[in-house]
Amino acid sequence: MDEERRIRAGVREAYSAAARHPRREHPFPLGREFAESLGYPRSVLDDLPEVAVEAFTGVSNVSILAPLAPGDTVLDLGCGAGLDSLVAARRVGPLGRVVGIDFSGAMLGRASGGIRTSGVHNIVLARAAAESLPLSDESIDVALINGMLNLNPARTEIFRELARAIVPGGVVYSAELILKEPLSESVRADEASWFA
Repeated sequence: MDEERRIRAGVREAYSAAARHPRREHPFPLGREFAESLGYPRSVLDDLPEVAVEAFTGVSNVSILAPLAPGDTVLDLGCGAGLDSLVAARRVGPLGRVVGIDFSGAMLGRASGGIRTSGVHNIVLARAAAESLPLSDESIDVALINGMLNLNPARTEIFRELARAIVPGGVVYSAELILKEPLSESVRADEASWFA
């Protein structure tokens, strides 16, 4: 349990530092250029608040690739600076809803600032652990997860919570980094490698 707490604290601090100072060096890539390299169209990024774009980090463009329908209720789990939440909110339209959940207060503060300046009114944010979602049973049509599962040791509990919160026939779109071979012990012990 101590190892799990250490990992959580290290990941939370790294992402909170990125939220507070996105232009500094971090152990993972972030920002507009990185988002474009993952396939987010420039026109989409240009239409979003800079506060969300400059601190974006993830591993894919799940909010672009996932087939979202007008009126869907979407969970953006590990929403970070809110880029995917904003994209999803525009895609589901005013009859849809996006719930952005993150465990970093600093990232949620940044996401909240982006939402205020965006003119989008169908996003709600919550600070919570991924393995204890503040959601009703069967309340989510589509869940988006962009590079969060590999950084949380409570995966069994997270999947249990997703199964509880997703409507029957709902869908989870998740993008994660995958190892091709086991890491050496020295690499596993290096906290910067958690994000590699």
